[in-house]
Amino acid sequence: MRVRIVLVEPHESGNVGAAARAMKNFGVRELAIVGARPQITRDASEWWAKGGADVAQSALRFSSLREALAGTHLSIATTSVRGRHVYEQLTPVEVARLAEETLGDEHTLALVFGREEWGLTGEEIAMCQRTAVIPTSPETPTMNLAQAVAIFCYELSKGLRPASAPKDPAPGELIDNLNLRARQLLIDLGFFTDKEPDRLCAELQALAGKRTLTTREASLLLSFVAHVEKALGERPSRPHSPGGSPGEH
Repeated sequence: MRVRIVLVEPHESGNVGAAARAMKNFGVRELAIVGARPQITRDASEWWAKGGADVAQSALRFSSLREALAGTHLSIATTSVRGRHVYEQLTPVEVARLAEETLGDEHTLALVFGREEWGLTGEEIAMCQRTAVIPTSPETPTMNLAQAVAIFCYELSKGLRPASAPKDPAPGELIDNLNLRARQLLIDLGFFTDKEPDRLCAELQALAGKRTLTTREASLLLSFVAHVEKALGERPSRPHSPGGSPGEH
């Protein structure tokens, strides 16, 4: 299993370097940076990186989180938010167990970390398949970016073994397409009525994400959505009987 650490618009170059060093401590080398801020991987980052400077210098660059998640098979948003709109809070131990149970050697796990100042947006969290949080004191719930990266990398490095049987988790792009199409279908069906679509969709995604879908399963669900879309598009309006309501004789 490959692990991709994704940092979304990191502000402090020192944090990038320290995160790179923590990654290398636990054998993780694939760093991705979303967005661009000056001095992200220079000067202070190299000083903080120490033995992990090569990880910081070879970081992959992406303009959007969606691009950074392309090609991954399981994406997990990390957050310190314990609000009502976060419907799942996997611990780092549970993330490691989930990865071990669902991913094979050829698959990629993406761990997404937000901005130092205010983390990930609701839209960015929704792009990921699962949500995780490090249990901390309620008085000081947020952690330094590099420390958070280190904790997740440590747990992932502890007991993972090659998958015992072939597994075929659905690619992130397929899951993302399924989520977007299903959301639009529910809107077309009037499912949300006067409720907030973002909140309900987040809850539905958390519910669906409790089981990692295979490529076949996700493709089957997407085919189902496509057939319902087609049926809705072809459905004729019901004619009204002259002089009465539909169905009257």
